Amino acid sequence: MPNAIPNRKAICDVLIERAATDRDIVVLCSDSRGSASLAPFFERYPEQSVEVGIAEQDLVGIAAGLASCGKKAFAASPASFVSTRSYEQAKVDCAYSNTNVTLIGISGGVSYGALGMSHHSAQDIAAMSSIPNMRVYLPSDRFQTAKLVEALLEDEKPAYVRVGRNPVEDVYSERSCPFEMDRATVLAEGTDVAIVACGEMVKPAYDAAALLEMQGVSTGVLDMYCVKPLDTLAVIKAAKAAKVVLTVEEHSPFGGLGSQVAQVVSSSCPRLVRNLSLPDAPVITGTSEEVFAHYGLDARGIAASAKDLLAQAGE
Repeated sequence: MPNAIPNRKAICDVLIERAATDRDIVVLCSDSRGSASLAPFFERYPEQSVEVGIAEQDLVGIAAGLASCGKKAFAASPASFVSTRSYEQAKVDCAYSNTNVTLIGISGGVSYGALGMSHHSAQDIAAMSSIPNMRVYLPSDRFQTAKLVEALLEDEKPAYVRVGRNPVEDVYSERSCPFEMDRATVLAEGTDVAIVACGEMVKPAYDAAALLEMQGVSTGVLDMYCVKPLDTLAVIKAAKAAKVVLTVEEHSPFGGLGSQVAQVVSSSCPRLVRNLSLPDAPVITGTSEEVFAHYGLDARGIAASAKDLLAQAGE
């Protein structure tokens, strides 16, 4: 059966389980308990929950203050708002002060669909990645999301985690979810095309690899959930093994995963690199699946881009 559990619920499940024995965990929301799937945490642990209302700057500032007192703060708000309205607080209160705050950007990318550009977050990877000390993670499915939250509970450094609104197809399983903090997961190895993807783009990238393999195109796939710090060694290894590199992300073409991968490849093992992303324009109205299909971010579109890139390289 198709997965019905969104990544945001996986976050809540881990926090509820761990809060039973860790009283330092505190969850903050900006009138977003429902959309963040964190209402069960608030009900179970009201003394470890803070609702600040629609005030994203206060959300991040208060989270940083609690972290400076020894708390493990998880602050959730729509990605479009927490990455823009509270950018100064993320930069100064969290990153510059190196506080133990995990910012959870919910309903990331184009998850909000018809609500349009005001609610889309297509610049957050670039914005958060440019802040010193701030780590940026885009888990690909519920199992990897749970592993990531468990790992973040074990350190004391600031991080930004972006998840979508809707359930996504499983990339991994409960019994098989290889995970190493700040290391990409190799889903496939190939000698023609290396695809590097993050977040919700990992599953269609993996499906595209299957389509390409059936057409005789040897395709490698990296799940780069850790956009910052980028696993440069994994990128270099995959690029050296392949003829071209294709990056796939639900983000603007500027300053995201594609830009970072291109920097690494160009300086370490020059290959032709193409960044498959959202356009530098307000996106069309539609569901995530409709938007992805329109811009070639579904399996068929990714496979077509890979073949076109190979042709461009003369392969």
